[in-house]
Parts: sequence; structure tokens; C-alpha cells
Amino acid sequence: MTSIAVTTWSLEQTSPDDLLPAAVPEGDVRVVRSEVPSPEFSRFLYASVGGDIRWTDRLGWTYARWREYLERPGVETWVAYDRGTPTGYVELEAQDEGVVEIVYFGLVKAFRGRRIGGHLLAYGTARAWDLADRWPGRPPTKRVWLHTCSKDGEHAMDNYQRRGFKLFDTKVEEEPDVPTPGPWPGAYAV
Repeated sequence: MTSIAVTTWSLEQTSPDDLLPAAVPEGDVRVVRSEVPSPEFSRFLYASVGGDIRWTDRLGWTYARWREYLERPGVETWVAYDRGTPTGYVELEAQDEGVVEIVYFGLVKAFRGRRIGGHLLAYGTARAWDLADRWPGRPPTKRVWLHTCSKDGEHAMDNYQRRGFKLFDTKVEEEPDVPTPGPWPGAYAV
């Protein structure tokens, strides 16, 4: 198997004051927390958003593994909808000592370029900052962080920086050059 060099950038906010707002997109766009852990729905979001940008690490997860992950205290999925259709999501994971990671963030390919991404990222980041309000016993959030890489969408880094995230680490590693799976096998076949 061939490999490719992948650059991974880690970014953070260390205060809620770091968060910069985004314009609210036109139309009936709403962001709603998916409060009932649903492996089916979460896998749908993961495959639909990440299928064209090589998100593959969770494709082999079993139903039980999805359920176990989603039921962990402090894991939240916030979903953007355009007129009732899921357009993308932000997945948050509370970590130790008041740290929250934005584990996954993105839009379904058909909804990119419509100004939904900045709004969803700003909304999801605000939910990372107030996550302890929804999880009794969790410490207040002191830091929100994420990583993006050279395989992600071309506007990802710019969007993170426009929301106030600051770069704190860069790594380059060789990774297997896996095919783009799409949301289902053959989805992007010509």
C-alpha cells in the first residue's frame, strides 16, 4: 500500500473570550443536540460527513463500541439541520481537568460553501465552553481543543482560525493512502 505525508495541526482556545462569532446562515438552519445515544445516527453522520475526506478510523467500529462511546458522560453530538435535513455535526468529548475536545466537526459535502460551517463551529465551540452546565460533577471548561489535517476540507483551518482557535502543535507523519470511501461503498464512483 502506498503512503502519503499528512500534516496534523492542533489548535486550542483557553478562554471562552477566545471564541469569535460567525454569521448565522440564511434560511431555516438549526443546531440541535442529539441527546439519545444512537449508534445508527452517529455512524450515518460520521460516514456522510467524512466519506469524501478519508474519515475511516471508525468505519470498523461495532454497534457495541459506538454505543459504549456515545454513552460516556460528557460526550455530546450537536447536529445542524437545514429545513429538517442533517447537514453536519460537532462531536464533543469532555476530558480530564476541564478540557473538552472537538473530536469531529464537518458538513455533508452537499451543504459545504453555504456558510453553515462557521455557524456550526461557533455554536459547537460555545457548547464545549458550557458543557459542564449539562453534566453535573464535571469541572468547568478551561480549554477547548481540536485537530485538523491536510486530508480535511480546504477551508477547515481557515474556519478554525476565524473562530478564534490558535495553533499549538504541528506534526507530519506518513499514513496509508486509503481510498475515499464515500458515505457508502461506491458513492463517488464515476
